[in-house]
Amino acid sequence: MSGHGEAQPMTARKSGPLSGTAAVPGDKSISHRALIFGAMAVGETRITGLLEGQDVLDTAKAMRAFGAEVTQHGPGQWSVHGVGVGGFREPADVIDCGNSGTGVRLIMGTMATTAMTATFTGDASLRKRPMGRVTDPLSLFGTQAYGRHGGRLPMTVVGAANPVPVRYALPVASAQVKSAVLLAGLNAPGETVVIEREPTRDHSERMLLGFGAELHVEKGTEGHVITLKGRPELRPQSVAVPRDPSSAAFPVCAALIVEGSDILVPGVSQNLTRNGLYITLVEMGAEIEFQNPREEGGEPVANLRVRFSDRMQGIEVPPERAPSMIDEYPILSVVASFAHGKTVMRGVKELRVKESDRIDAMARGLEACGIRVEEDEDTLIVHGMGPGGMPGGATAATHLDHRIAMSFLVAGMAAQKPVSVDDASPILTSFPIFEGLMQRLGATLERD
Repeated sequence: MSGHGEAQPMTARKSGPLSGTAAVPGDKSISHRALIFGAMAVGETRITGLLEGQDVLDTAKAMRAFGAEVTQHGPGQWSVHGVGVGGFREPADVIDCGNSGTGVRLIMGTMATTAMTATFTGDASLRKRPMGRVTDPLSLFGTQAYGRHGGRLPMTVVGAANPVPVRYALPVASAQVKSAVLLAGLNAPGETVVIEREPTRDHSERMLLGFGAELHVEKGTEGHVITLKGRPELRPQSVAVPRDPSSAAFPVCAALIVEGSDILVPGVSQNLTRNGLYITLVEMGAEIEFQNPREEGGEPVANLRVRFSDRMQGIEVPPERAPSMIDEYPILSVVASFAHGKTVMRGVKELRVKESDRIDAMARGLEACGIRVEEDEDTLIVHGMGPGGMPGGATAATHLDHRIAMSFLVAGMAAQKPVSVDDASPILTSFPIFEGLMQRLGATLERD
C-alpha cells in the first residue's frame, strides 16, 4: 500500500473469531521524536523498534537533509549521528513531509531558531492542514513563515538569527504545538515556558529529560507549566520505542466486536497521556486484561489480552479525556456502533483539523453503513445497534486518512455485509503491516 500513489480500494468481510498475537509496530510519536532528538544530540543515538511507516521515513529523510547522518541497520534498528543543538545546515531542497502533521510541525520547531531558510510541503491531505497554530507561536522567537492562504503548505520558514525566549500558553490542547515550541526553545537563550490547560502526550518532555535537557513541569493555577532552559548539549541515547497504542487500537477493537475473538497484543505503551481509549473501552464493559505492566525505554507498557465483548454499553466520554485519545475517536465510533445504547463524544473539535475532518468522515461512513449518528462542531454521538448489528454494505470515503481507512475496515470484519474503503493506501503512513497482521489473526481483507 502506498500513501502517495494510486488509490487502492479494499474490502473487509465478516470474519470468524480473531486469534493469535498482534505485534503492532513501534509508536509513531516516539519514533518521530527519537530521530529528531538524535539529530540534535552530539554523537550517535541508537534506536530499536522504530516504526518504519512512511511518515517516520519522511522524518528520517528530513533529518538527513538538515545534516544528520541517519542509518538503518536492520528492521527497526537505526542510528542517528547528530549535529548538536543549533547545528542544522540549510537544506538544499524542499522538505517533503508526506502525510505527517507531527513530522512537519516538529521539524519546523526544530529549525525555527537557527539562521536558515527551509521550505516544507506534503501530500494533498497535509497541504490542507493549518500550520498557523505552529508558526504563530514560533514567530514570537523571531521566526518568519510564508505559506499559502490560511497558513497552509507549501510554506517557507526563515529561522530567527537572534532568537528570544518565549512564554506561551497553548490556546488548544496540542502536543504537536507544545513540542514545536519546546524544540524551538532549545536553541533560544534563557528559559522558554509553555503552559497547557489540559495535559497532552508528554513524549517530548520525557525524551528531552532523557537526552539531558534541563526541564521541569509544575502544576499551577494556569495549568501545567513546562520550563525549558535553552542551549543545552544534548547527549546521545539508546531509545527503545514501545509499541504504538494508536496502532494497537485497531486489532484490540476488532477483537472486541468480532464474535469469539481472543488475542494478545504485547508491549503496548500505557503512557497516561495516551491511554484514554483503553480507559473508555473498559468503562464500556470491554474485556481487556492489562498483563505484566512494566517500563521499557522510559515508557510504561503492558501486554493486552482482549476478548470479544457482547455486553458493551454506550457511555458519555468526558471531554477532558480527548487529548489522551484524540487519534482513537474514529475507531471508538466503530466500537460504539456495536455497543448497546448511545455513545456521546464531546470536546472533539480537534478532529476536524486532522488528516481529514474525522467527525464528518466517520459520521457519513457510519450512516452509509446503517448507523444513526448525530454531530455538531464539537460532538459526535453514535447510536449503537449491539453485537453484529451494523448492516454494513457501504463504501466509505477515507479522504487520504489512514485512521478512517482502518476504522471502516475493522467495521467490516463484524458488520452483516462487507464494508469497503475507497483508498487503503494511506495506511502505509502509520501501520504498514496492518493488512498482513489482521489477516494472520483471521480477518478477511480483500484488495479490490
